[in-house]
Amino acid sequence: MAKDALIVIDVQNDFCPGGALGVDGGDEIVPIINKLIMRFDHVILTQDWHSAGHSSFASSHPGNAPFETIMMPYGEQTLWPDHCIRGTAGADFHHDLQWTKAELVIRKGFRPHVDSYSAFFENDHTTPTGLAGYLREREITNVTFAGLATDYCVAYSALDAIENGFAADVLLDACRGINLGGSLAAMITKMRKAGVTLV
Repeated sequence: MAKDALIVIDVQNDFCPGGALGVDGGDEIVPIINKLIMRFDHVILTQDWHSAGHSSFASSHPGNAPFETIMMPYGEQTLWPDHCIRGTAGADFHHDLQWTKAELVIRKGFRPHVDSYSAFFENDHTTPTGLAGYLREREITNVTFAGLATDYCVAYSALDAIENGFAADVLLDACRGINLGGSLAAMITKMRKAGVTLV
C-alpha cells in the first residue's frame, strides 16, 4: 500500500453533532476512520482553519442567513454559520480521532477572502494547498477519502484528486453528508461520472 494514502477530511468538533455546523452522525464515523488509519501506511488529514469574520460566514454579510448563496469574486458561495475558527475548540479534531499517525495536516480556509472545500485547492480553483505536490513527491498515486462532509469537502477533494491525475476512492460508510437541497445525491452522481470509485 506504499502508493496509497488515506486522506481524512475535517473530522473536527464543529462538524460533529453539537458543533457549530454539526453533520448528523458525524461522530459515528470516528471508530471506522480509526481502523482505516491503522491500515494505511500514509495518512493525511485536513483541518478547516478559518479566521474570525471569514468571508464565508453569514455573520460577515448583514442581511444574509446561513445556508443562503451569494456571489463572490470566485463564484457562488454558500454562507455558513461561524465554524472552525482557528485556535478554538470547534476547530480541534474530534477527541476520539486517533490522528497522531498522520504525516501531514493540511489546513485550509485560512485566507479570509476565499473559502476552501477541497484538500487540493481553495474555492477559486487556482490557489493550491500544496497537497498534489506532496503526493507526487512521495510517489503516492491512489488516494482514499473519508470524513466530513460527503457532499462538500469530501466530494470536492475527490473531484480535484481525479483532475490532478490521482486514482480516488470515497468510502461512503466513513463519511456523512450535510445534504443541502439535494446536494448529497447530486455530488455522488458527479463523483461517479468523474471516475471516483464509491465504496
